[in-house]
Amino acid sequence: MATDLKTCVVIGGRGFVGRSLVLRLLKLGHWIVKIADSEDSLQLDPSERNSLLADALSNGTASYFRVDVRDKPQIVTAIEGSSVVFYVESATSSVHDFYSCYTLIVQGTKNIINGCRECKVKRLIYNSTADVIFDGTHDVINGDESLPYAWKFYDLLTDLKAQAEALILLANDLDGLLTCAIRPSNIFGPGDTTIIPFLVNHAKTGWAKFIIGSGDNMHDFTFVENVAHALICAEEALESHMVSVSGKAFFITNLDPIEFWEFVSLVLEGLGYQRPMIKLPAYLVQHVVSLAKAIQDSTNANQSICVHSIVSLALCSRTFKCYAAQNHLGYSPVVSLEDGISLTLKSLSHLSRDSVSASESEFDEQSKADKLLGSGKVADILLWRDEKQTFACFLVAFLLYYWFFFCGRTFISCAAETLLLISIVLYGTRMLPPNGFGSSTVEKISASSFEISIMNVKKVIEAFAHTWNRMVVNARVLYEGEDWNLFFKAALLSYILKLSLSSSLPAAVGAGVVLPFMVFFIYEQYEVEIDGISMILVAVGKPGIGLLMSNLPPTMSAFLGRSYFSGGKDQ
Repeated sequence: MATDLKTCVVIGGRGFVGRSLVLRLLKLGHWIVKIADSEDSLQLDPSERNSLLADALSNGTASYFRVDVRDKPQIVTAIEGSSVVFYVESATSSVHDFYSCYTLIVQGTKNIINGCRECKVKRLIYNSTADVIFDGTHDVINGDESLPYAWKFYDLLTDLKAQAEALILLANDLDGLLTCAIRPSNIFGPGDTTIIPFLVNHAKTGWAKFIIGSGDNMHDFTFVENVAHALICAEEALESHMVSVSGKAFFITNLDPIEFWEFVSLVLEGLGYQRPMIKLPAYLVQHVVSLAKAIQDSTNANQSICVHSIVSLALCSRTFKCYAAQNHLGYSPVVSLEDGISLTLKSLSHLSRDSVSASESEFDEQSKADKLLGSGKVADILLWRDEKQTFACFLVAFLLYYWFFFCGRTFISCAAETLLLISIVLYGTRMLPPNGFGSSTVEKISASSFEISIMNVKKVIEAFAHTWNRMVVNARVLYEGEDWNLFFKAALLSYILKLSLSSSLPAAVGAGVVLPFMVFFIYEQYEVEIDGISMILVAVGKPGIGLLMSNLPPTMSAFLGRSYFSGGKDQ
C-alpha cells in the first residue's frame, strides 16, 4: 500500500491556508506530505497534540523541513523526490519594506520554480489571490479569467503576488513541469489572522458600528477548507494532463455572494459585538484614511492588515464566476458559507466580546481622551460608550440650541418660557394620581432631589470666591504689565469672545454643541496619528518660532524662550 502513496511538498504548510491543506491531504490517505515553512522546527499547537497531524508525523507520512524561500538549496532539499509542490506561502504582511517583500515573494517564487525543474517535479500549484485583477477603485461584477491584471494595484503585496503568479504560469511545460494557480477571494476561516481579527479590533474601538458608503456592495468570500479542496482539485486535473488547466489561473469562491456589510454583521454579532448601523459618506472616510496612511508611512507604523486595503474592499463590489474551476477542475465548495462562518466563530471564541472585555479590564491602558474628560459619566457620553445615552444627550442639546437661537424669540423670552414649562411639568407630575394610567404607575420626584447639601453649597461658594480672587489677582498682574504669557492669554480670549458675540454667536454655540460629541471620540480612535501630526507641526514650526523670537523685543524674547524650552524639556 505504501508504494501507492504520492509525495508532495506544501511550502507555507504552517500558514493559514497551509495548515488546512496539510490536514486535507492527510485525510485523503494516499499522500506523503512534506511540510515546509520558515520556522526552525515544527511546534504543534495544544489542539494538534493528539491530532491526525501528530499521528502522521510519528508514522512517517508527514515530515517537516525548515525552508527559507530565498535560499534555493533549502528548497531543493525539501522537494527532492516529490512529484507535486503546493506553494501556499501567505503574503508577508508583517514586512513593509519593498526589498524584503520582493525577495520573499518574487525571488522566492523564482527559486521554487528552478528547484522544481532541477528536481524533476511534475506539478506546481500556486495559491494566488483574486486581488490581482482588482485596482482598489472599480467594481468587479461576475469577473472571470478573461480579466487582465490590474494596471495599478492598491497595495505592494498584491502587486508582488501578481508577479509571482505570472512567473509560475509562464513556467508551465518547462522541463516537464506543469503549473497552474487558483485565485481565492477573501479567504476566511479558523486560524484567520487578517480579516476577522481586524474587524474585532475595530469593534473594540467602536469604529465597527459605522458603514462606509451605501452598504449594498456585494462580495465573494471563500472558506479556507474550500481553498484547500480547490488546490487538490487543481493537482488532480494537472495529473490528467488537461490542456485546459496547465498554465491557467482559476477564480475560487464559495459560490454564494453576500453584501460585504452583511458578512461583517454576521461575524460581529456572532462574537457578541454590535452590527454596523451608522452610514458614513465614502468620500469623507477616504480622505481620513489617506491622511492616516500618510502618517503611518511617515512613522513606519506596522499593522497586521492595511486599513486602506480594507476601506477599498468595503467600498467596492467584488464578485466572480467560477465556471472555469467548476468545469475544468471539478471544483465545488465542500463547506457552505453559512457553515463556514459558524465554524470560524467557534474557533475564534477567544475574540468574543465577553473574553475581550475581561482581558481589557485588566490590561488596557486608559486613553488620553478619557483622562481629559475625567473618566466619569461625561466621558462615557462624549466617547459614545452608550449610544442611546449619547444620542439622547445630543438630541436634548440640539433641541435647546434650536429653542434659544432659531425659534424667533429673544433669549430672555426663551429662558422664561423654558422655566415656565419645567414648572408646569413638575407641578403636573406631582398632581397626577399614582395609578392614573391603569397598571402603570407615575413615579414621583422626591423632595430630596431638589435639596442641596450644606457641603455642596460650601463648595459652590468656595469655588466662586476662588474664581473671584483669581480674577482680581490676574487683573493686578495685567495692570503691572510684567506677565506676557497672561497678557497673550487674556488678549486671545477677549478676541475670541468679541468674534463670537459680534459676528456669529449662533454658529459658535452650534459648533460648541456638536464638536464635543465628535472631537473626543475621534481623538480616542486616532490618538497615535493625531499626536504624530502634532509632533510634525511642532517640528515644522521650530524654524518659524526662532525667526519670530529673533525679531521680538529682548524682554519678550527672553520670556518666550524660557517658556518654550522649558516646555520642550518637560516633553
